[in-house]
Amino acid sequence: MGVFLLSSPAFLVFFSFFTFCLLVDPVLGITRHYKFDVKLHNVTRLCHTRSIVSVNGQFPGPRIVAREGDQLLIKVVNHVPNNVSIHWHGIRQLQSGWADGPAYVTQCPIQTGQSYVYNFTIIGQRGTLFWHAHISWLRATLYGPIIILPKRGIPYPFAKPYKEVPIVFGEWFNADPEAVISQALQTGGGPNVSDAYTINGLPGPLYNCSAKDTFKLKVKPGKTYLLRLVNAALNDELFFSITNHTLTVVDVDAVYVKPFETETLLITPGQTTNVILKTKPSYPNATFFMTARPYVTGQGTFDNSTVAGILEYESSPNSLHSSIMLPLFKPILPALNDTSFATKFASKLRSLASAQYPANVPQKVDKHFFFTVGLGTSPCQHNQTCQGPNGTKFAASVNNVSFAMPTTALLQAHFFGQSNGVYTPDFPSSPITPFNYIGSPPNNTMVSNGTKVVVLPFNTSVELVMQDTNILGAESHPLHLHGFNFFIIGRGFGNFDPNKDPAKFNLIDPVERNTVGVPSGGWVAIRFLADNPGVWFMHCHLEVHTSWGLKMAWIVLDGELPTQKLLPPPADLPKC
Repeated sequence: MGVFLLSSPAFLVFFSFFTFCLLVDPVLGITRHYKFDVKLHNVTRLCHTRSIVSVNGQFPGPRIVAREGDQLLIKVVNHVPNNVSIHWHGIRQLQSGWADGPAYVTQCPIQTGQSYVYNFTIIGQRGTLFWHAHISWLRATLYGPIIILPKRGIPYPFAKPYKEVPIVFGEWFNADPEAVISQALQTGGGPNVSDAYTINGLPGPLYNCSAKDTFKLKVKPGKTYLLRLVNAALNDELFFSITNHTLTVVDVDAVYVKPFETETLLITPGQTTNVILKTKPSYPNATFFMTARPYVTGQGTFDNSTVAGILEYESSPNSLHSSIMLPLFKPILPALNDTSFATKFASKLRSLASAQYPANVPQKVDKHFFFTVGLGTSPCQHNQTCQGPNGTKFAASVNNVSFAMPTTALLQAHFFGQSNGVYTPDFPSSPITPFNYIGSPPNNTMVSNGTKVVVLPFNTSVELVMQDTNILGAESHPLHLHGFNFFIIGRGFGNFDPNKDPAKFNLIDPVERNTVGVPSGGWVAIRFLADNPGVWFMHCHLEVHTSWGLKMAWIVLDGELPTQKLLPPPADLPKC
């Protein structure tokens, strides 16, 4: 298969069982079969053992490996009491919206004892993505990397690495995350934070009782490694660095970028970043920490801890190095609230924009949208005491609409023309009541509720400006759009000025992503072409904000050609 993947012994067991059969035309790729058995199994971290929901008894879950052009058939069997759905984060899902995975959006969840085969083809993507549960907070333990290699015979646009290593960041809760969010929604307050961050499921030596649970990356001197970084954490953007080593960013969200060097990078939940690590030319007589800790902009509590792995050089068999204690060097990460670093890092990301990998930025715009994103409140139920601001419940919204999840999947309702009572096509294209979004908050912080969507004709070119609000304090929001990549054409701080700011938009080589951080106290502008029929979720990838309602959906209508129409649902599509 030409797959060269290095990792710790604990991570090597991730490699999933799969079989594949060659298609008649090798240009189309091959069909790869995976089976995901969702079961409970006991895991011990921080000297605390609990039963977690996992795939194939692995934490993190199995690694999916494919090439651009391959078809994937992934059978998910639910053996746990929870309803389950799996999202293949960042996969375009062209004409295969039934396989996207968010519960009650493109499918009803897979119920206990039931199964569903996710069937999709990887088109025009190469790099790193990931899969995760997309219902409640099951993503805390149900996740794993998706590695997309180029088509056979097509090289990377950078030197071929000696080894490739997935590095997946996560969060560990000593308590059941489902109980954590359930309690928060009941009380209206903020949820309890995680007890640790993890690298490939391991917290590392900076946490109590975790020295043995440390991810170690063993490398050889003078070699090039491709690190495939994934932020699968529930609620935290993360800074990441390897002491005394420089990283070269070459790919984000499965799209090549103009390479640039950095000692530290920022990665939000939902984002992936491929970096080149060149090891030192000779054995350094030292080991090096690789650490990650949060970038924090909000007012609430957060997990103020640091996860560490160890970069360890292999010495020659006859060397005495292995028998002595080597000095361990630790990196200095940016301050927790270093928005300046976050802004500078984001500004360095540019599409490759080459003849082979063009940046097809929509140059004309058919539809303009302006979305405010942020926190607010909802009333406390009668005879209940709530722990949100001034006795209310925390809520979150887009254009002051807090999304109410339906009990029927939106895609089914749309496809069969049964939207009545499920959703309404009247999501506001701009705030109903404009105000100074980053100034003094309005007196009324209450959000409205509804299951509202935006309906777009096929091939509509969209420009969307997302504005952070200061209603309960400015905060960065990583927004993820299902079904599409988009171009980040501009960003800034303060209120977006439609008369001045568009003049500064980059329409030549903006970075192309599926998840973008809306700056704290600022705005971001994106463009995309609605060329993918179906129903597509857009939401904050901070899971607590999604739980509070910071989400909405786009419906893209069918085009006229057969290749522009959503195919009928598969026979085994789960029922509500």
